[in-house]
Amino acid sequence: MTTHSFEGQYVWHPAADDRGLARACVDVRAGRYWSAQEVLEEARGDFGLRAHRSLVLASEAAESDLAEQWSAEEPGAESALLWARVAVLRALRAADAADPRARPLARMALSACERAADLMPRDPTPWVARLALARILRPLDPAPQGLLTAPPGPWLLFAHILRLDPLNREAYHRFLSFFFTRHGGSANASWDVAAFLGNRAPATSALRLLPLVALVEYHDPSSLLADRTWEQPQWRTTALSIYHHWFPRVDEYRFTPVLDLAYLAHALFMAEYGDEARSVLTAMGPYASRMPWSTFGDPREQLSRARRLCGLPVPGGS
Repeated sequence: MTTHSFEGQYVWHPAADDRGLARACVDVRAGRYWSAQEVLEEARGDFGLRAHRSLVLASEAAESDLAEQWSAEEPGAESALLWARVAVLRALRAADAADPRARPLARMALSACERAADLMPRDPTPWVARLALARILRPLDPAPQGLLTAPPGPWLLFAHILRLDPLNREAYHRFLSFFFTRHGGSANASWDVAAFLGNRAPATSALRLLPLVALVEYHDPSSLLADRTWEQPQWRTTALSIYHHWFPRVDEYRFTPVLDLAYLAHALFMAEYGDEARSVLTAMGPYASRMPWSTFGDPREQLSRARRLCGLPVPGGS
């Protein structure tokens, strides 16, 4: 991962500085899948990278028939994984649009996930894709002990993923989002699950950000002193702990973890830790994500405001 100041424009594409992935995305948009196969094969030993790459590639392929074409012409673990990812993404988009085809699409996607898992049993990624379908299919397993609200949900599927990859980033985020109010859950359950999962993650893990994700999810700009929430001791301590324990390890990543850095930078900025926020924003370089900034307004304007107030240049004069 490279950290630097920059001039020019923000880079919003989720491939960020993963150059192989960026090239594969260009090829996928052009209807070619060979480079997608290469980057997925190359990531077989790194589940976090494989999850990230397959998800980004699926977002590029979802509007075409490339995934179906690849699966038909070159059946294998990589083509099956991309097809599963695409099928899940289409089902989620249908659900978000209240399209009655959402459940049939989810069942199709479930079948695709099962096939991908059969082809590479040790890979948690097809199971993580399946977990994304939970907010449509609504499995309601009883919760383990230790949660005040004991919310039912896809606990068995989540436990299976953790046996394959105990700190799978996407799995934790997918699981937490199942309990969001906008996905049929409740605020109390979301807070409970975020604390339960975040507190059990190692101090050096980006999963410690989960309570901050829930904090953004339930931000209510109409509430009294809404923007002062991050100044409360609980959230200042949380943000600063992540900065001291996880942030120093970011250089070990094979690509810039833009979304996690953005949540941390935002929390530090809102908590008035200007020097620390400046360090995280600098580490992001030109790479940007719409969350969490879009919760508070136009993401470009919000990110630029944070950079400006932290004493950093704003690209493109925005």
